[in-house]
Amino acid sequence: MLQSKLFTKTKKEAPKDEVSKNAKLLIRGGFVHKEMAGVYSYLPLGLRVLKKIENVIREEMDAVGGQELHMSVLQEKSLWEKSGRWNDEVVDNWFKTDLKNGTEVGLGSTHEEPLSNILKDHISSYKELPVYPYQIQVKFRNEARAKSGLMRGREFLMKDMYSFCKSEEEQHEFYEKSKKAYTKIFERVGLGDKTYMTFASGGTYSKYSHEFQTLTEAGEDTIYLDESSGLALNKELLDEKENLEEFKGKDLVEHKSAEVGNIFNLGTKFSEAEGFFYLDENGEKQKVWMGSYGIGLGRVMATIAEVFADENGLVWPEAVAPYKFHIVALDVKNEEVRKTADEIHRMMERSNIEVLYDDRDLSAGEKFAESDLLGIPYRIVISENNLKEGVLEIKSRKDGEIKKIEKEKILKSLLESDS
Repeated sequence: MLQSKLFTKTKKEAPKDEVSKNAKLLIRGGFVHKEMAGVYSYLPLGLRVLKKIENVIREEMDAVGGQELHMSVLQEKSLWEKSGRWNDEVVDNWFKTDLKNGTEVGLGSTHEEPLSNILKDHISSYKELPVYPYQIQVKFRNEARAKSGLMRGREFLMKDMYSFCKSEEEQHEFYEKSKKAYTKIFERVGLGDKTYMTFASGGTYSKYSHEFQTLTEAGEDTIYLDESSGLALNKELLDEKENLEEFKGKDLVEHKSAEVGNIFNLGTKFSEAEGFFYLDENGEKQKVWMGSYGIGLGRVMATIAEVFADENGLVWPEAVAPYKFHIVALDVKNEEVRKTADEIHRMMERSNIEVLYDDRDLSAGEKFAESDLLGIPYRIVISENNLKEGVLEIKSRKDGEIKKIEKEKILKSLLESDS
């Protein structure tokens, strides 16, 4: 991709009404555009990051037997009345509206009820369970305080999976699988060594749930962590820690954190409310046991930005970076520099290596500053001085390490590093 053709531009300053580091850097780098408080549009660079996160999640959900679907955002009032969640006194962050014919509908924030309603039309026998449908879809929540950039939005992209099982035991078996899948997801996107599975309240569904909390001062949550074992619990459970066998005698340390995912055992509340049952081996009607498993993709992206950014800008882990390499051509009016940069760019694209090529006629200082802000993992510097030495410079954004590689060996080296 030629940077001169990228319609987005970097900014020296972020909007004055933004206080979070993730929003400031993502806006300045041209990854997102702020539409209003809690609502952001993803620009080309930001969408590439979001898609990388999405693909990691999809692969891990498919690996545990997930079946992807896409559901309607518009929600029928009657489905939610059956479970008691349409009432604003029960759930106070609905976006609701009226259709032209006067019918009241909601914009979906979660999908336990409508998915239970869909499955009762397709599943009736024990032979057809368990199933694990999931979607990656826009959600709407009427947050009273939309702050912290992409960490708390009114419109956001979410992966929500739901398990439908024949028994409580079968549900708990899948719940344990989901823990491992979530751990793998956060490892793959670069947050593994900073993210802890955390005991939290199960609300009205179960005694406990589990949140996946990433340590960061930008987080809105507080967790208590036993650093020797990695066990953690949400502040809301601190008074109950002596009732939890795992935490007895543990030395817990307080940390600020951001919730990047959560999982719940739901029991039979929603399936029963929607009339979703199945017939067992004896033809007798039985309850369907459920669980739910959520990850906010924008929140993951924002958390990565918060955790890895430095004083110069973003620092993307390779797995989610918009591009792996950033060609920075200096002295582009120099024929040899331009020719070499063009050639390497073509070679990399032909080899399916993800690369952004800064072909613009700007000063070295401007180019390096923008490159640092964008946070692409490796910067390839092509300059008149380097070419005189017969080398090109590759700099790691993460640790600043610089390697000089002979021009003739550059593609082989890049292919090896991309494997």
